[in-house]
Amino acid sequence: MMLSAWLRAIRIRFLLASVIAVFLGLAIDLWKTSSINLGFAGLTVLGVVCLHASVDLLNDYWDFKRSIDLDTKRTKFSGGTGVLPEGLLTPIQVYRAGVVLLILGALIGCYFVYERGPTIAIILGFAVVSIYFYSTRIVDSGLGEVFVAIKGAMIVLGTYFVQTSNLGPAPVLAGVVAGVLSSTVLFVNSFPDHDADKSHGRKTLVIILGKKGAAEIAWVFPVVSYAIVAIAVAIHVFPLLSLATICTAPIVARLCMSLRRSFDDEAGLVPVMRGFVSYGRITGIILVASFVVDYFIRISQ
Repeated sequence: MMLSAWLRAIRIRFLLASVIAVFLGLAIDLWKTSSINLGFAGLTVLGVVCLHASVDLLNDYWDFKRSIDLDTKRTKFSGGTGVLPEGLLTPIQVYRAGVVLLILGALIGCYFVYERGPTIAIILGFAVVSIYFYSTRIVDSGLGEVFVAIKGAMIVLGTYFVQTSNLGPAPVLAGVVAGVLSSTVLFVNSFPDHDADKSHGRKTLVIILGKKGAAEIAWVFPVVSYAIVAIAVAIHVFPLLSLATICTAPIVARLCMSLRRSFDDEAGLVPVMRGFVSYGRITGIILVASFVVDYFIRISQ
């Protein structure tokens, strides 16, 4: 019972987005250098998972302390995890676990600072500060979606830098794509929480634009992702195979239309949110695969 509560609290199903971002950085490294430091790769995955779980735990803690989760109707994709309102864990347990995971992730990051220098320190500093303040000052300022987009980009860029000690246009552009995909999911999943978030001082993009207005512009997120991929392929930064990500366009087009119909219907939003989560994962995995497959095609010739 306790284990299942902790798995709920860290929102294990959403950790995959950050893991995909790590693998995207590793795939680009393989594509460009033909080698991967497996030890560094394993530590990167562990550190990123710790940091991602930390932000989710601290988010649950602050949402409960501010009574936000008491006013929401929980679904599998919104309204918090429910472990605190249901009394499965105590607030202090969740807070301490969040801080411990933040420290563990930071310690792994410090090792990479020692190995790779100040560039990792900048990325790590951004991660630690923004994770701790995400559920209060960042979200309250209306910057939640921006933070998540930057976080995704930093994971890809940081993973690549840890492997190569270099930066480049490929991990930067791929990072933006990964970040926008994660931001898309956060954006859609905030629709059911609109009223509770607004009444307790939060400023999500959905609150700023209003539900109807936000539903009307949801298509912007996937268009930005596809446009970056297309441009990167055109300027020979991504392999041609990366255009395969556009095969998810019909899926997300239908989801955007469904969102316009169901933006104010909590029950109708559940399949839409599920669909956007799947869209983000599938698109990310296809992008990872495009670099890996292109690499093996090249070395086989």
